[in-house]
Amino acid sequence: MTALVILPGLDGTTALLEAFCSRIRQSGLPARTTAYPPDRVLGYPQLESLVRAKLPASEPFVLLGESFSGPLAIRIAARPPANLAGLVLSTTFARSPVPALAPLTGLVRFAPARPPMPLLYWWLLGSWATPPLRSALQSALHTVVPSVLRARAAAAMSVDVSAVLPSIRMPAMHLVASRDRLLGRSAAQLVAHGIPHCRTVTVAGPHLLLQAATEPCALEVADFVSGLAIGNSPARS
Repeated sequence: MTALVILPGLDGTTALLEAFCSRIRQSGLPARTTAYPPDRVLGYPQLESLVRAKLPASEPFVLLGESFSGPLAIRIAARPPANLAGLVLSTTFARSPVPALAPLTGLVRFAPARPPMPLLYWWLLGSWATPPLRSALQSALHTVVPSVLRARAAAAMSVDVSAVLPSIRMPAMHLVASRDRLLGRSAAQLVAHGIPHCRTVTVAGPHLLLQAATEPCALEVADFVSGLAIGNSPARS
């Protein structure tokens, strides 16, 4: 059976993905998340090595990259292991989500230890900022060393894997949030135009889409994975 392997957002923990992962399992599909070290500064190349070592060795799987992990999932899909059957991206980017800030990447180390939580709630959750989601976000971020969060933010601000998008030949789907205050339309358009046959699905919700719109996202992803398992690719232009 085709499994789903999920790579997390900037926090790098599994905590914010537990509900989504559970919902995927309810559909009958194996699913697991891969966490990143909360106390080690690792760039995208180092994280890629870490993730590749933990991928399923032989059984088929689909890789899902959320937000910060999108470029990482793209890198892996462009040079895939033989048993990688498909790629799912969620509210993510192939190039810095705010290109104008790329020259300022070096200044991130002077940023506050943690951004004000009310700002993050507005930015990442918007009108979906329920007390449980606010609490979960705060808890996840506070398990990660501030310098690690800053380093990941800097890496996201300067990343550019757009050149390898055309190398991805497997079925792919991109979940886009209808009310994403972090990413503009150009981020999704770059992915859609760069990956051959990538299917773009817009879901009502904020940037933290898997958390705020768990049910519709899980249904879309489960349909995608199940379609691959029976040999019916759901990817389309």
